[in-house]
Amino acid sequence: MIQTGATFCKLKKIMKNHTVRTYSSKEELDREEELAWKLACLASDPVPIDEDVSDMVINRIIDNASVAMAAINRAPPSAARAQAIAHPRKNGAAVFGVSNDQKFDAEWAAWANGTAVRELDYHDTFLAADYAHPGDNIPPLLAVAQQLGRNGQDLLNGLVTGYEIQIDLVRSICLHEHKIDHVAHLGPSAAAGIGTMLGLSTETIYQSIQQALHVTTATRQSRKGQISSWKAFAPSHAGKLAIEAVDRCMRGEGAPSPIYEGEDGVIAWMLSGPDASYSVPLPEKGEAKRAILDSFTKEHSAEYQSQALIDLAFRMKEKIDDFEAIERVVIHTSHHTHYVIGTGAGDPQKMDPTASRETLDHSIMYIFAVALQDGEWHHIRSYHPDRAGREDTVRLWHKIETAEDAEWTARYHEKDPDKLAFGGRVEITMKDGSVISDELAVANAHTNGARPFARENYIHKFRILTEGLVSSSEQDRFLDLVQRLPELGPEDVGQINVVLDEVALENGTRDQRGIF
Repeated sequence: MIQTGATFCKLKKIMKNHTVRTYSSKEELDREEELAWKLACLASDPVPIDEDVSDMVINRIIDNASVAMAAINRAPPSAARAQAIAHPRKNGAAVFGVSNDQKFDAEWAAWANGTAVRELDYHDTFLAADYAHPGDNIPPLLAVAQQLGRNGQDLLNGLVTGYEIQIDLVRSICLHEHKIDHVAHLGPSAAAGIGTMLGLSTETIYQSIQQALHVTTATRQSRKGQISSWKAFAPSHAGKLAIEAVDRCMRGEGAPSPIYEGEDGVIAWMLSGPDASYSVPLPEKGEAKRAILDSFTKEHSAEYQSQALIDLAFRMKEKIDDFEAIERVVIHTSHHTHYVIGTGAGDPQKMDPTASRETLDHSIMYIFAVALQDGEWHHIRSYHPDRAGREDTVRLWHKIETAEDAEWTARYHEKDPDKLAFGGRVEITMKDGSVISDELAVANAHTNGARPFARENYIHKFRILTEGLVSSSEQDRFLDLVQRLPELGPEDVGQINVVLDEVALENGTRDQRGIF
């Protein structure tokens, strides 16, 4: 039997591993042994939330708002917002940037807000057997909380569950090797988080998780080749579908079952096949949910595997006087980095100066070249078409290649979080034959990095990214509100939104371009 998956967690307790495999229709599988049921039991277990976990949830709500505002007038968030605005609802949910006097259907608010959060590829991340942006759980849960009048503690409880389940699935079940997009782990986590937040029964959450997984599996073509704007929409689509799945199950509807283990289920036909076995770590009953502390945010607006390499480029820049004197650059890194954002992907678009921002974001060759030349990384300037097309940059960019290194692949999959690494070693060969070499294991902002992100860093990121869009009084209002999350009443939760200055928000009214 094929064994696949990884189990590790820097937690206060040791989690229990649960074996998950395919069962034929003739085999007996007790429902209590199904992964979806175990996830539902986890979601319905009312354990207290540790203070450091609560603090990190607040950090990530601030982080999401920061990157959403920075992207608010870009095309995908604008399109999603226009669709949401076409679905007004009294006592509904808020849409980022729009006045809190206006409310909209929760699923559409989640769609608009989730797209804004994801657009710049600039919020939190978790990498293990697969990868994820667990902050994608926040928009659907916040929207449902606002529409149904839940308080801050309810929202906090739900988000802790969402993070826990998505991260635990990502630790152990690899989707990308089967070309399945990572949002297939987000659908179940968002559904489970909503279930916790609303205090739903284990049965209802169980059905919701299965429905959400069933409708959120899609191929990875959204992150391959000429990457389109759908990359920003994919997580918000999963969140929207999760809301709809929970709604159906609250009305008594069921789901395809067992969704993971079934003979025609996800493992058998979308993942490693009927002979595969996965080992999924989950907290025991009564055990604290602390997985959010194993995730990390981004200091730079780029794919997470490039974070340490951007910081390394800044450092290596100091050793180079003439970029034209560079003969060749080789980035020795993990299998994942090489094949997803490196030359191992075989995508010519990753070397194309006219490629989309989404594609450049997935080209470590481009990212390293610009970071090396500029000594900075900016969420707008570093991707501007004029910057990408600069002749000296293109020459340098095309001298860069990646190579898989077994040591860095092993460190990428290291079970000890203190040894886990997402960086690499860079060798720059100059035309005179000399070699400049350096390496960096984790980004400066990583928990184990040179400058780990703390609350003041999240606040600084928020103020920088909202500058010129949001008044200082609105910045202060939002930050003060969110930092009191566990104490907030339903009316306060309804105000968790950043309202843009009226002149700063483009496309803030309903348009006539689409169907809605």
